[in-house]
Amino acid sequence: MATRFSANLGFLWQELSLPDAIRAAKSAGFDAVECHWPYNESVDRLKAALDETGLAMLGLNTVRGRVEAGENGLAALPGRELEAQTAIRQALDYAVALDVPNIHVMAGKASGEVAHATYVANLTIACELAAAHGKTILIEPLNSRDAPDYFLSTTAQAVSVIEKVGHANLKIMFDCYHVQIMEGDLCRRFERLMPHVGHVQIAAVPDRGEPDSGEIDYPYVLSRLAFLGWDRPIGAEYRPRATTDAGLGWMSRFEGRK
Repeated sequence: MATRFSANLGFLWQELSLPDAIRAAKSAGFDAVECHWPYNESVDRLKAALDETGLAMLGLNTVRGRVEAGENGLAALPGRELEAQTAIRQALDYAVALDVPNIHVMAGKASGEVAHATYVANLTIACELAAAHGKTILIEPLNSRDAPDYFLSTTAQAVSVIEKVGHANLKIMFDCYHVQIMEGDLCRRFERLMPHVGHVQIAAVPDRGEPDSGEIDYPYVLSRLAFLGWDRPIGAEYRPRATTDAGLGWMSRFEGRK
């Protein structure tokens, strides 16, 4: 079975409106889409583009907070619980309206026991709200080079949080780019973590460009994931080295593509 790919429209076709980026992803041969923060677009326009193309939107993020102040999420920030929960509800509203199965709750820059307790409490609320609509909450370890001071940086830490929260709809966003930089050993690590994984993303390491160069052999990695039984679309969350369209040759070159 050919590997299916989801276009991450947080990075791809940034020059287009989100509805037009959805249409571009369809034209390029992607099997699904995902995004970062769709909240400047109306649900109606997004739904029209998804219905027109027949693409599913697989995921979206909660807002980062005060971006101008360098914030990168709210869920682990003590004293910001009301804002974090408002962000979770906003994301859930969009996810329900657009039939999006996954919501990535962004932790933010924090550390320590109080931050951990705050994160667990906010994720518990997120999971309970999401479960009522059949949605999955994702948490994503981000590498400390690109996201210094981010609360969640390793898969082991993510598993610890999942076990503490104790809800079946809390999963890991296994972004191969971040995991390779922080931990490596992608295939064996994925095999161990697979019961906890809700979505997979790819990009080249070290430059986060198209996944056809750099230190990760993605044709091998993706074949291994397929062997292990992972059959959901893989998120292409990379920063194009030139234009998005100019760099799309990797999809047809990967084994198993038409």
